[in-house]
Amino acid sequence: MQDVRAAIRDVPNFPREGILFKDITPVLQSPVLFARVIDAFISRYRDRNLTAVAAMESRGFIFAAPLARELKLSFVPLRKPGKLPWKKLSKSYDLEYGKEILEIHEDAVHPGDRVLLLDDLLATGGTAHASATLVRRLGAQVVEAGFVVELTFLPGREKLGDVDVYSLIQFD
Repeated sequence: MQDVRAAIRDVPNFPREGILFKDITPVLQSPVLFARVIDAFISRYRDRNLTAVAAMESRGFIFAAPLARELKLSFVPLRKPGKLPWKKLSKSYDLEYGKEILEIHEDAVHPGDRVLLLDDLLATGGTAHASATLVRRLGAQVVEAGFVVELTFLPGREKLGDVDVYSLIQFD
């Protein structure tokens, strides 16, 4: 993963002053690096008896959709308000730089489902915590929360409480 880590670029003061944004776009522009990330997730989750991969809008979709396809699992999009056309549940949460809301279709997962949450980056944990809350409200189990990048100097893991966390790359 050193080559993937090296490709992630820092963008100072984005999306607002004082934030150092970790940009994964260079990883996506390299078919080799992108495949390496997906393959690492496939290796980790192949034998976990999952039923679904739930991903947070929007960068989580990039990694979760090919993983769900490869593992023959359901793909569950967690979206911003007004994007899902069916009956849904909502959860508001705090971001490092504001507030947001996530939504999930009421029939996206079911009791007994074993769900992986997947996103590009774990920072303060607000998005992942909201996602876990929504999945659990529908009766499913959150098996793990997986991330390409984790900012270990922020309290993301703590915010997730009892949810196991896995990240491919950590920045201290």
